[in-house]
Amino acid sequence: MKSIYLTKLTIIIALMAFLSACAFTDPDTTDISNNKKPEFKTPLEQWQYERFGMFVHWGVYSTMGGVWKGETCHGYYSEHLMRHFQIPVEEYKKEVAAKFNPVKFNAEEWVRILKGAGMGYMVITAKHHDGFAMFDSDITDYDVVDGTPWHHDPMMDLKKACKKAGVLFGFYYSHAQDWADPNGERNTWDYKGQPTERNWWKKDTSYFSRIRKYYYEKSIPQLIELIKKYDPDIIWFDTMNWGPEDLNKAVVDTALKYKPDLIINSRGAGSYRSTYKSTNDKPVEFPYIDGLWEAIPSTNESYGYHKFDHTHHSPGYLIELIVKAAAKGGNMLLNIGPKGDGTIDIVDQGILGGIGEWMDTNEEAIKGTERNPLTAQSFGEITRKGNILYCHIFQWPKDGKFILSGIKSKVKRAWLLTNPENKSLPIRRINFKDVEVTISTYPQERPVAVLAVEFEDIVPIGKERLLLTNIGFNKLHVIDANLKGKGLSYAGGNWRTDFLKNWTDPEASAEWIVRCNRKATFDIYISYDATKESDGNKYKVSAGDKTFVKTVIEGQHREHLYVGRVTLPNGIHNIKVTAAGDFNSDLFLLRDIKLVAIN
Repeated sequence: MKSIYLTKLTIIIALMAFLSACAFTDPDTTDISNNKKPEFKTPLEQWQYERFGMFVHWGVYSTMGGVWKGETCHGYYSEHLMRHFQIPVEEYKKEVAAKFNPVKFNAEEWVRILKGAGMGYMVITAKHHDGFAMFDSDITDYDVVDGTPWHHDPMMDLKKACKKAGVLFGFYYSHAQDWADPNGERNTWDYKGQPTERNWWKKDTSYFSRIRKYYYEKSIPQLIELIKKYDPDIIWFDTMNWGPEDLNKAVVDTALKYKPDLIINSRGAGSYRSTYKSTNDKPVEFPYIDGLWEAIPSTNESYGYHKFDHTHHSPGYLIELIVKAAAKGGNMLLNIGPKGDGTIDIVDQGILGGIGEWMDTNEEAIKGTERNPLTAQSFGEITRKGNILYCHIFQWPKDGKFILSGIKSKVKRAWLLTNPENKSLPIRRINFKDVEVTISTYPQERPVAVLAVEFEDIVPIGKERLLLTNIGFNKLHVIDANLKGKGLSYAGGNWRTDFLKNWTDPEASAEWIVRCNRKATFDIYISYDATKESDGNKYKVSAGDKTFVKTVIEGQHREHLYVGRVTLPNGIHNIKVTAAGDFNSDLFLLRDIKLVAIN
């Protein structure tokens, strides 16, 4: 579901209220943290442990703040200013790079803000698609030392500050796209013949000699420079689909030749020798991803600083996103876009401060944890450390009776992390699958309460989701559905693509297995997107002994449309969405089903 966007003023007011409400920890109490930082043998061990890092998009475009000659870079992505307005290279050098003078930059202040947010690593743009090097490059004078009035290398400052603070340090490097190089890609307004679409080499190889020249005369030499001069822990590549596969592999091979233990993302050459997989930009949900992976949301819609982008997320929203990632075994690299003067925007500072306030109390439920071993839970998410399950409560139970489902192990104790005395809460086993913890009705912890539940061992049981009647709603998201049908799949994960795509098979279905502990009645709601071609299609929602037939209505983010009411007895049930007869184009783009208990 698309987040509620906040203005700067709203963010600041909300944050002040949040900080006032979150003063839970008595500084005189004994430290009961379960999060003692271990000694790391490799950068990867620390990267896996930290779970949370800072992505920084900062370049000469930051001075412009998304505005060029009075026009705003709409659609955000202010770091794409040069391409958006098709600014000639020479003009970009004189009017953008030559005005970049971030005299207020302070590397240690940036790292202090990073640490205060509970982050453990940083990745910053060494070269973005505009081709400008934000480091002291010997390959070109089109860099921050030679091409700006500042004449300073901020990357060396950041490297030193991160090392001093025990923070991993890494570079974003755009190895394929380069709008400033005549042999680069995607600058069609200055250089004739440059490719205009991704994967161009599959149709036409005539440009291959020029792109090879770019890779071997600029991209790979600068990569070697970065590794030799700054000894980074991480190299974060981007937009590999603008470069041929063999050249992308050469880039990755070069990086690992000069530093074998480099952490490398999957946007260099796909799965080829990558350490982990990167998600789509600005994700809001995460399907199951095997192995190591990392999400890259931003505090707002633009990765670079944009003075007119006020779509900032609240700290609470981003905390939930951190939790969702960790619960599925992933990291989160949260992006900020510092300003052209070298300072971090006050709104971003407020957001990071709010996250840090929560992490001060709850970081043991994030750092060093493993993915949820149980089935999906309606109250929120679960992370694990040994025999402790950390239950991240997004929806507080109205009657104060918290229920953890799908585990048959013997429970030892349970406590809220906000309790400075580690006081154990009343526990009882409802049945052989479910445990109930009394956490009281008030106060409700904000933005996310964490209940730690310790067991003798962890033995999951059952794959069905328990429907709860004491929370606001039970959300059945498509990422948790059993999908049947040719081509039906999850579209991507940012708020624009958080749905199922390719619903063209008339036999296709999305199905959830659920369970009730007692007879209960629910109102059912559905959320989807629909194209003009899908308008008027018929679909069915089956639940228990009832089937509801509804008509698809064209539109984006058609949320919480009422489907009907159903009573489900104690036991296991299927909730299923299918087509109701023939249909045009895609049936629709299903997002989720919600069940709201009415008794």
